[in-house]
Amino acid sequence: MYSHLESTSGAVSPQALKKARVQRLQDALFHRGTQFFALSVLFALLGIIISLVINAWPALHEFGPGFFFTEEWDVVNGEFGGLIAIYGTLATSIIALLIAVPLSFGIAVFLTELCPGPLRRPLGTAVELLAAVPSIIYGMFGLFIFAPIFAEYIQPVLAATLGQIPGLGILFRGAFNGIGILCAGLILAMMILPFIASVMRDVFEVVPPVLKESAYGIGCTTWEVVRKIVLPYTKAGVIGGIMLGLGRALGETMAVTFVIGNAHRLSPSLFAPGNSIASTLANEFGEAEFGPHFSSLFALALALFIITFLVLAAAKWLLVSMEKKQGLKT
Repeated sequence: MYSHLESTSGAVSPQALKKARVQRLQDALFHRGTQFFALSVLFALLGIIISLVINAWPALHEFGPGFFFTEEWDVVNGEFGGLIAIYGTLATSIIALLIAVPLSFGIAVFLTELCPGPLRRPLGTAVELLAAVPSIIYGMFGLFIFAPIFAEYIQPVLAATLGQIPGLGILFRGAFNGIGILCAGLILAMMILPFIASVMRDVFEVVPPVLKESAYGIGCTTWEVVRKIVLPYTKAGVIGGIMLGLGRALGETMAVTFVIGNAHRLSPSLFAPGNSIASTLANEFGEAEFGPHFSSLFALALALFIITFLVLAAAKWLLVSMEKKQGLKT
């Protein structure tokens, strides 16, 4: 800039120098501002971890690592263990994923590859609107509408079919109450389905049309195009959408609290009532007194944070491994 001004006028004007200084100041402020915004996320994360560890330390110090593997949760006698809540959280989240991921994949494929043009936008909007429904609405729907139907019509069928399979049958036995681990997992599946489906649909739409048209041109079917072109091109986005849904399932509070049964009891049956970390915190945190009970609730929150971190780390490792394998193939 300066050389251009010197070549045309022979000297740099004061106005140009002033403008250059202002530009350098603006660049420096912009750089520092964006750096602060990025670091603030890290500081917030560190603050959360530190607060969880500090408040959970009395329980961890008293009960040791066995806290995470103990079923006992006795507020009166001050004996606490997080196994029941951790099991309920993992069980309901896994059930939700097993149901929501295939359905979301089918919805995304239909909207991007098979849906007629006039229906594509209304159906896509309807899926996105499901994500905007408050969680407490899902909880009320699950408790007052879905649970009675589930107890009267679905649980007997599951017990009469899957419940008769050796080994697997123990998961589908027990009283037909409607509420329980399986009901909570189904409600969670309804909640996370629009998130996963929306992300999958968006990433499927960014696949270059020329790739799909070339595959169709050599005689590939729609399923072959999706499996060999769309999924490899969008695997990072697909896994990201699944992780988004899993994060929602792991931390969901009100909907699960309505339908899981809120019983501190560990049972192999998915029909039995149980508890999750989020529902335990929602039910007991407001009435917990400072001491082992209060600290144990923070220990459960720390366990939920660790579970979420491990899930995200596993997803990242999976993506890196897939990229390495793809690089070796090419």
